[in-house]
Amino acid sequence: MVELFTYSLSYTTVSLLFLTAFLIGMAKTGVSGVSMFSVPVMAIIFGGKESSGLMLPLLIMADLFAVRYYHRHANWSYLLKLFPSAALGVIIATVVGNYIDDQLFRLIMGIIIFLSLGIMLWMETANKESVPDYLWFAILMGLLGGFTTMIGNLAGAVMALYLLSMRLPKNEFIGTAAWFFLVINLFKLPFHIFSWQSIDINSFLLNLTSLPFIAVGAYAGVKIVKRIPDKQYRWMILVITGIAAMLMVM
Repeated sequence: MVELFTYSLSYTTVSLLFLTAFLIGMAKTGVSGVSMFSVPVMAIIFGGKESSGLMLPLLIMADLFAVRYYHRHANWSYLLKLFPSAALGVIIATVVGNYIDDQLFRLIMGIIIFLSLGIMLWMETANKESVPDYLWFAILMGLLGGFTTMIGNLAGAVMALYLLSMRLPKNEFIGTAAWFFLVINLFKLPFHIFSWQSIDINSFLLNLTSLPFIAVGAYAGVKIVKRIPDKQYRWMILVITGIAAMLMVM
């Protein structure tokens, strides 16, 4: 066993924590969706709500790496449409979070993401240029993204589908997602600390031990994305998102 602050962790658990940090870093700099593989693993080890709080500082640290590298590529016209409803989604999730069964929630989200993936695959194969950029669509996706990011940090797939449907180029996709999650994850912090009490000084110090693995993952993500053309990048995101959705319904 390894004693870290108030945590007594097995070597396997510590390894999984550091792997989670690496995958989060990689996901935030472009290999979107890979960190979702860690969500069910962390939930099994630490419990649903506690794992959500434990992962949040890791996500914020990785967001800072992503924003630092891709900040010039963000599309703020989409972000300004998403932020208000996403904030509302976070608040709603905070209120109802104690009453939602994690397994049922992942099942519902997995079904929604599968349906959305079907639409995206149809768009790709039918060579559609874009979906109509309606305000109601941005509001709906922002609300869903805010809700799912508070309950289990599961908004990656939702935002990936929204930004892909807007046909954003690769770097603009990453930069816009990076700013969205940095702002929303910072907005979530006080709710986790004061309402759910899922973050404290010991969990934060545990997160800090993972910072080098986040940095290495972020560097790896940048290098991988540079080698992938835009078209192949879109299909990679779709495939990873589909696999993550399957993990949520298992």
